[in-house]
Amino acid sequence: QVQLEESGGGLVQAGGSLRLACTASGLTISSRPMGWFRQAPGKGREFVAAIDRDGVYTDYSMTVKGRFTVSRDNAKNTVYLQMNSLKPEDTAVYYCAASPPSSYYSTIEHRYDTWGQGTQVTVSS
Repeated sequence: QVQLEESGGGLVQAGGSLRLACTASGLTISSRPMGWFRQAPGKGREFVAAIDRDGVYTDYSMTVKGRFTVSRDNAKNTVYLQMNSLKPEDTAVYYCAASPPSSYYSTIEHRYDTWGQGTQVTVSS
């Protein structure tokens, strides 16, 4: 069974940090660009960060650039999202996603074909 599982979410005060992990089973992520998205209450899902297959190239939304860092460990079949200087507006369910092996990393949601169930991040003021 192909599965992406996010972990590391929780409640943190503004200014704090969290590190999310996304571990894959049933698929090898080393050939796949990976992305992180989030969905706040009452809003649509939005792009957060993306990373290419080798971890050389990354992209971030302007709202998180400079605060969040995406990385990957292909040997562990895991992608990470380090979130620093968290703000209340970062509160959302965070999802990781994998795009097809032949694709490029992307900010566009529909270019990802495998999704995790999400992990809740809540930032208190």
